[in-house]
Amino acid sequence: MKYVCSLIVVKDIQRSRFFYEKLGLKIKYDYGENIEFDGGFAIHLEEHYEKLLGIGQNNIKNKSNNFELYFETEEIGRVFDEMKEIGVEFIHEVTEQPWGQRVMRFYDPDYHIIEVGESMESVAIRYFQSGMTVEDICKRTSLPGDFVRKAIIDSGK
Repeated sequence: MKYVCSLIVVKDIQRSRFFYEKLGLKIKYDYGENIEFDGGFAIHLEEHYEKLLGIGQNNIKNKSNNFELYFETEEIGRVFDEMKEIGVEFIHEVTEQPWGQRVMRFYDPDYHIIEVGESMESVAIRYFQSGMTVEDICKRTSLPGDFVRKAIIDSGK
């Protein structure tokens, strides 16, 4: 057996398609009632999904707050501005997590939680550029030293 993708149920496939394309996802296959994006993620039209499961209408629970889709970006400010522009409902705006990573969380059109954070490589580089040593960065972020050193070397900073 092999893992293929995560699939979430949506009320309006076109609205959700636009939303996830706005987040930068590229469509791999569009089957009409089911759209698969590159990277192992798919959306499925709720009405069709309920029929496949045989559970009747209105049995999908929205805004359960028990699952999130996680994305990373090197441009957290730009993504925040774009999400604000399209009117998402923020759970919280950009905030720094205890390990130093800046993230935001908001709902997609069907109230699935979306988290967008800066990559941990970016966190290490940001701290290094602020004058912290590799050891200080490791202590602050709980990242391994090899990871921090590689991020700094790869960035050319």
